[in-house]
Amino acid sequence: MAFTTGGNSAGPVSDINVTPLVDVMLVLLIIFMVTAPLVQTGIKVDLPNAEAPQMPVSETRIQITVGHENANDPSTPIGVWVGQDRVTLERLGEVLRANAIVQRDHEAYVSADQSVPYGTVVRVLGIMRSSGVEKLGIVTDPIASQ
Repeated sequence: MAFTTGGNSAGPVSDINVTPLVDVMLVLLIIFMVTAPLVQTGIKVDLPNAEAPQMPVSETRIQITVGHENANDPSTPIGVWVGQDRVTLERLGEVLRANAIVQRDHEAYVSADQSVPYGTVVRVLGIMRSSGVEKLGIVTDPIASQ
């Protein structure tokens, strides 16, 4: 509790000192600003280039990734991920039909490694369509302007 050092009132001061609170809040802000970019993770795939605007990343959208088990070795088997969860191609439809976000928005995005056969990507798109996905986005790397 603080006391006044002069003036006519010699009683305790009831004002709250907010300086320590501001110090703590600034430290927390700096910590979150430094760690936020480290939290963004995903499955590494080599996306094809296309002349298209960059898609905004959102946590509320479902992203299906089609790529090789080992992104650095195209001879490894092809895998399918819904977000960060690995699923088999046979279970993809079941997982999408059970997903609340897909059933609410009927929207999903596909990112496929450019070395994955076209037929596999088309099969994934067909499964997505039959699972209730009506709005489909395909993620690409934008071509760098020269």
